[in-house]
Amino acid sequence: MLISFCLAATLLAIAVTDIRVRRIPDILSLPLIMGGLALAAWDVHSGAPLQVLGNRAIGAASGYLIFATIGGVFFRLRGQEGLGLGDAKLLAAAGAWLGWQMLPVLVLIAALGGLTQVAVQTLLSRKTDGTLAFGPWLVASFFLLWVIGG
Repeated sequence: MLISFCLAATLLAIAVTDIRVRRIPDILSLPLIMGGLALAAWDVHSGAPLQVLGNRAIGAASGYLIFATIGGVFFRLRGQEGLGLGDAKLLAAAGAWLGWQMLPVLVLIAALGGLTQVAVQTLLSRKTDGTLAFGPWLVASFFLLWVIGG
């Protein structure tokens, strides 16, 4: 319960910061990565703690590499940032907490939320710059999957 509260508080701080300044601070995301891996190593109830730790380490590495690669390619093609390294570190943190198997589900839920936000903004204002802070959608998906036992 305390772990979930600490996770929720950190994720809320990340979401609010990303909405306000369009940045996810390392001081919030990097400890989440380490915390998720430490929690996996400490999980003696899983029956296979080394397998759990391995799945979460793969989740952290692949989460970062996938988003960092997509963001880098987008920047090279467009000359502007579309997906920042803060998002990559946040996805790495999610992988460290949930394991690599949950990352496709997390990204799908976050993408659907973000697309819905852009569609609603477009319908209501009839104009939008097409940008949004993706971190809050990653945060919401991350915490949802954590709560339901991802």
